[in-house]
Amino acid sequence: MADSNPPRHAGRQEMMVWAAGSALTVILLCTLTLVMVVMANGLGHFWPSPVEQLELTGGERVMGEVTDRNMSPDGGERIQVKTANRDLYGLDFRWISQAQVTRQTRPERVVLLERKTHGNFIGTFHGFEENGNRQHTQEPMAVERLNEEISKARQGLAALDPLREDMMVLTRETERLTRRAAKLRYQGAERNQAELIRLAQEEALTRTRFDQLNHQFAEGMTRLEQRHAILADAMGREVLLPLTQVVRVVTPNDLSWFGRVGVYASRWWELLSANPRESNTEGGLFPAMFGTVMMVFLMSLVSLPLGVVAAVYLSEYARQGMLVRLVRVAVYNLAGVPSIVYGVFGLGFFVYGVGGVMDQVFFPERLPTPTFGTGGILWASLTLALLTVPVVIVSTEEGFASIPKGVREGSISLGATRFQTLTRVLLPAATPGIITGFVLAMARAAGEVAPLMITGVVKMAPSLPLDGTFPFVHLDRKFMHLGFHIFDVGFQSPNVEAAKPMVFVTTLLLLGMVLLLSLTAIVLRNRMRRRYGSSTF
Repeated sequence: MADSNPPRHAGRQEMMVWAAGSALTVILLCTLTLVMVVMANGLGHFWPSPVEQLELTGGERVMGEVTDRNMSPDGGERIQVKTANRDLYGLDFRWISQAQVTRQTRPERVVLLERKTHGNFIGTFHGFEENGNRQHTQEPMAVERLNEEISKARQGLAALDPLREDMMVLTRETERLTRRAAKLRYQGAERNQAELIRLAQEEALTRTRFDQLNHQFAEGMTRLEQRHAILADAMGREVLLPLTQVVRVVTPNDLSWFGRVGVYASRWWELLSANPRESNTEGGLFPAMFGTVMMVFLMSLVSLPLGVVAAVYLSEYARQGMLVRLVRVAVYNLAGVPSIVYGVFGLGFFVYGVGGVMDQVFFPERLPTPTFGTGGILWASLTLALLTVPVVIVSTEEGFASIPKGVREGSISLGATRFQTLTRVLLPAATPGIITGFVLAMARAAGEVAPLMITGVVKMAPSLPLDGTFPFVHLDRKFMHLGFHIFDVGFQSPNVEAAKPMVFVTTLLLLGMVLLLSLTAIVLRNRMRRRYGSSTF
């Protein structure tokens, strides 16, 4: 007769199950809360807020966007106003006690100008000034006229783009001639005297042509910058703003809902496609996004094959014994090594070691100026590849371990060689586990910052590692990264309040990028599982 009383350990097992479920619930709630906070602060940053005009007790008028409200240290309520106009006030945020406010209104026809320098300007538009001559504009058509003149200024700047591109081509040609001459002098100036003279003449002609184009470009910019917009702040102080410095004109108090959506969309497009400005606190993040994706791609080209090959050897070819167990322990320990240790190793081995040797062998004429003996996207990618290889090895071995032993034996019994069994049976069946490790490796590499700070990442990169200049892929160049951008804006920016929203926006982009890569890998993994028809794989 069966015992009707359950075993003593059954209750403890049930308690452990509930404890594990509760811990998982807490983790999911914390993660969801973090994501919601980032989304709330990131997605709402670009929505055009109305401009408030505050009249204070002393007769002062303040105009700006209300960004925060809280209790002041003395117990009263205070509000934070983004007054902008940094060139007038020094700072573009101000705390005002609610007790000082005598009147609060939303005036019509207020304009908010987003500028390339000095942040935004909030005020009223009065007219134009050119060469000392002022022309006032009728109030009903003021903003329309301002947009027309800004459009003309943009067309003028676009007309100067061919000159700028030609100057860049001449700059690269001058650098090429300089490097060629340095190489000839290193090989022997007396033997290459005639060639050096020819290169000097060609370089002089190139510099002359560059000076001519630079003069034409400067004249064109001077003509365009003579046209100014006349604006005034809340107290009536007038400011002349060059039309070439205006990025966008917004009338926040006069916009319809669809107008606000249009401004919101245009700001997001600028974020995804333009370069940063104002110490990375405004503008776009395209160089940082491009650098992050390219670094992860280069890292994957190294870490995935290296990790898979190492796991295949350890699982299928190495004789299992003490040495292999020690290697596995070392791999598990490497997965927990702090990332900054990998950065120091990358700096010493890749940058100073391999890069220094490459400079001495291939670019001796450029020394002491390093080419590969300094930080760059190649060394940063290789450093992160070493950091993520243990993750790929562990996940790949787990994938091989999940394959039933009978699959191997059946393949061998049908006459397949060991290599054929590996390539046609085991590797395809272990692909879901390999992809899982690859996802974890990409997610970790995309979010790492400490190793990159000493192996090639910079606050502002003058050019991308991939462009239209031969050899097109420039692995020696420094690059921008979303993770480092968050660190720089959040902790190094002199304007903390202006930088705070960009921290959340960049974090949101980084999370979205990691999520997109992870979802793509998960879809591929599920397809492989369905293809081979076994959930055990």
